[in-house]
Amino acid sequence: MQKIEEKKYSRKSETFLQGILILMFSQIVIKIMGLVQTLYLTNRKGFGDRGNAIYMGSYQVYALLLSLSSIGIPTAISKLISEKIAVGDNSAAHKIFKVSVLTFGILGMIGTILLFFGAELISTYWIEIPESKNSLMILSPAIFFVAISSVFRGYFNGMQQMRATANSQSLEQLLKTIFTIVLVEIAAFYTMNNTIYMAAMATVATCMSILFSFIYLYKYYINERKNISVVNIGEKRKYSVRSIIKMILWLSIPISLTAILTSVIKLVDSFTVVRILKPILGEEIAKAKYGILSAKADILATLPLSLNVAFTTALVPAISAAHAKGDNKTINKRISLSLLLCLIIGLPCTVRNVCIFKRNINAFVSLCFRGC
Repeated sequence: MQKIEEKKYSRKSETFLQGILILMFSQIVIKIMGLVQTLYLTNRKGFGDRGNAIYMGSYQVYALLLSLSSIGIPTAISKLISEKIAVGDNSAAHKIFKVSVLTFGILGMIGTILLFFGAELISTYWIEIPESKNSLMILSPAIFFVAISSVFRGYFNGMQQMRATANSQSLEQLLKTIFTIVLVEIAAFYTMNNTIYMAAMATVATCMSILFSFIYLYKYYINERKNISVVNIGEKRKYSVRSIIKMILWLSIPISLTAILTSVIKLVDSFTVVRILKPILGEEIAKAKYGILSAKADILATLPLSLNVAFTTALVPAISAAHAKGDNKTINKRISLSLLLCLIIGLPCTVRNVCIFKRNINAFVSLCFRGC
């Protein structure tokens, strides 16, 4: 019986390289669809850079609360679950999953409540874009659903089933693009191209896509649950709920720090750009300039990093499982492969960015001398 359960699980898992390729293809699809969405919104009459400022201003605040509640969850959970499954302690892996759903569901709900009731304060006094109040309130439920979805993704990543994560993320971005175009067009038709309502409907599209992604992950879990063995094929250890929460937080908090800092940097932009430019350029132009920064420049700058997400997502559970078995040869092999592929992707992007940076510096210096 134990051997049958072990074979059933291994047949459902993907190899390390398969996981990377699946996730990389997903990230490419996500970026292409995201570019389509951005091009549509930027060039849509009545939306443009001002609409992007309203939409992205609210999104950056949401992203910070999201990072506090969910960013480190998938990696931490995938590490713990892959270790337990590697040594055959399947019941502990499933218990970690159930405790994680409860814990981060509560944290996600707290984030939702804070964003919903703090929307007016944040939009009016912090980012000084009062029009983003409705967008913030609409986005608030998404924090709860993303927190739970992150647990599901970490669970499947830990079992080295990257297809669930890749499919859910691709589905989310695809639906987000489709819903955005449809809902923004509806808002434009009924409000005569009112930017505020169009931005609010773009936010509704984001929230709807997140909900559908959560539903997909939940149905995937229900369908695969019969193939997830809770019968131990190795040593069984008992873990209390408190110890599981402690393990997850111990791992997820350090991992989340980088994502939190990135969100804080973008949040600083949303707090300062409009505030600084408004006395010089006027309120409307200042908002448009922030829309250019947040919706155009940031997307291009983060493209190489999004491809590397595939390596980090697949590498953590693979290394954790090998470490639990004491397989140092596999660890070194997978790290070397990941570093090589990251360099192949990253170096051309670095050279290109350095050239652009040098050209911008030269232009800035020339402008300064011309002013003198």
